[in-house]
Amino acid sequence: MSVALMWEARAVEGRGEELLAWVKAQVLARAPERRETLRAPRDRVLVITWWDADYDAVLPELPEPGAELVTRAVHRWRFEAV
Repeated sequence: MSVALMWEARAVEGRGEELLAWVKAQVLARAPERRETLRAPRDRVLVITWWDADYDAVLPELPEPGAELVTRAVHRWRFEAV
């Protein structure tokens, strides 16, 4: 089974590049099959990781960045391939 974890954060205005650099520097406890990092207007950063695992498997996730870097808590979603 393939599971995708999505992690999305919005940086404090003007700190999008800093948030992007922070995300790219994060190393997970083990490597996913695939990892993509994307950005969007309003200083948003999205990371999607794909895993060969059951839907409810315990998987490494990106942490929360420092509160001074983001405008709100990170949004997280889990999806399974269909």
